[in-house]
Amino acid sequence: MFADSHCHLDFPELRAQLSSVHAAMVQARVTRALCISVKLETVPEVLAVAETDPGWHATVGVHPDYQHIEEPSVERLVAEAAHAKVVAIGETGLDYYRLEGDLEWQRTRFRTHIRAARQVRKPLVIHTRAAAMDTLRVLDEEGADEVGGVLHCFTETQAVADAALERGFYLSFSGIVTFRNAKALKEVVCRIPLERLLIETDSPYLAPEPLRGKTNQPAYVPHVAGEIARLRGISVEEVGERTTENYCRLFRVS
Repeated sequence: MFADSHCHLDFPELRAQLSSVHAAMVQARVTRALCISVKLETVPEVLAVAETDPGWHATVGVHPDYQHIEEPSVERLVAEAAHAKVVAIGETGLDYYRLEGDLEWQRTRFRTHIRAARQVRKPLVIHTRAAAMDTLRVLDEEGADEVGGVLHCFTETQAVADAALERGFYLSFSGIVTFRNAKALKEVVCRIPLERLLIETDSPYLAPEPLRGKTNQPAYVPHVAGEIARLRGISVEEVGERTTENYCRLFRVS
């Protein structure tokens, strides 16, 4: 069995064909999926999708890429996190790749999510791009190690991986690890303790080889597991089993 630790099933590309997405997951033995929130206004849709299957869960949060939208407060995130399907706070973090200028608002938003996570005692789902050092610094300043979480779609260096692991975080790998030019990332995934490793699709984006160019979906996460198995010299079944155990342990689900 497999668990997709990061997907966007409420996005139009997948929501419009949710029944076929679910059928494909069953066929691929993907039994769990974490439906990720990126805006407050779409939290109801994320929760509605998560409610359609007992193995699907949800997060509440606001993505760092979105600037001119409703800002989350600790109180709002705490209230939304009371829903039975919510197992984590996020997607949150820092992204200096797409945006320029004074990004203090991103760091403020990130701190708000960490404070909410500490209050509800739920882990964080963290997005970091071109901002690793600031991400680690804010995590430290806000005491995020109290709740832990996962750095999703990990593409950083071994040094960043080690720093995250030292703070008690998990690392999740997407279809990027299957790409031919991801040589450095392939080396990193070989050094991560198996008990701290998760797999994801980040669907509808980042379809893995040999499916690049297609709309990604949770049923494709076994391709990520297969590449990790090949790189580490273990069976894909072991990768699936261990990452599913990690998913259940981190998000406290059965």
